Amino acid sequence: MAGLCEGGNEPPGSLKASKHEANRKFILKHGANMTEEQRERTFLSAADERLLLRQYELQLRDFCRRFNPPMPRSVTGTAFHYFKRFYLHNSVMDYHPKEILVTCVYLACKVEEFNISIQQFVANIKGDREKASDIILNNELLLMQQLNFHLTVHNPYRPICGLLIDIKTRCPLKDPERLQPGIDELLDRTFLTDACLLYAPSQIALAAILHAASKIQENLDSYVTETLFGRSATDILPNLIEAVRKIRSTVKSIETPPREMVRQLEKKLEKCRNQENNPDSQIYKQRMQDMLDEDDEHSIQTYARVAREQASQEERLLGITRVLSPSA
Repeated sequence: MAGLCEGGNEPPGSLKASKHEANRKFILKHGANMTEEQRERTFLSAADERLLLRQYELQLRDFCRRFNPPMPRSVTGTAFHYFKRFYLHNSVMDYHPKEILVTCVYLACKVEEFNISIQQFVANIKGDREKASDIILNNELLLMQQLNFHLTVHNPYRPICGLLIDIKTRCPLKDPERLQPGIDELLDRTFLTDACLLYAPSQIALAAILHAASKIQENLDSYVTETLFGRSATDILPNLIEAVRKIRSTVKSIETPPREMVRQLEKKLEKCRNQENNPDSQIYKQRMQDMLDEDDEHSIQTYARVAREQASQEERLLGITRVLSPSA
């Protein structure tokens, strides 16, 4: 059954359409008075954005690998989900990936109950850690809003554990632990694609198992078709085989962005990014200061209102005391 082990076609294009739309909206909004030629010179294209995002996905992976204390793999998987979902409907020119990246990881730590403080977290970040802390905390609510507060992520790690237990129990494969390096390899590469947004965790898990088996020159096709699913599931097998084939094909097609091209796009991004969301810009700093001033004004007004209510209550109590004690 070669279909379980060989490549296939490109995944569906709806995700690409969403990213194109995010890019188009940003350019229309910020380049409304420009000619088409000026827009091309000034802004990043959707293809440019995809290339930059690939580079930042590599940085996200490396950040999670180097993290101290060691980070559970579920946190990494959830952070990748958040990062990819955020940029389905947002342009990198609106929100810089380097700022959203660390926010995704920080939120994933919370959701996956990897309990560390913001101080422990930013200790893993180079540069101004106080600034990094402010950026993360300022972006956290934005990220949750853009995710529609759907924060629970189902990663493929649990299905893989289940499959490995089943293989040990019902499959004659000798020493199933040999599959683990190949499984980890495919999962790590899967996060550099959109597979986690297109396929179920169980499908990705099965693709990882079959990939690992092929790496050690073992064949699990009969296990999948006869033992795992059996004859009663013949109607779902074709779709499952196709999904596994596409996942493995997508992973094989990953390419690392050319370093020089990334540098050029980074320079262009610094010029065309939305300054209202740039922590280094005066517009952003003024907006943050205005928000603080509003909070201070709100606090003053709240304090004054509470003081008035307290004074009024004291006057009422004093009046009641006089009525009850007229001799006083």
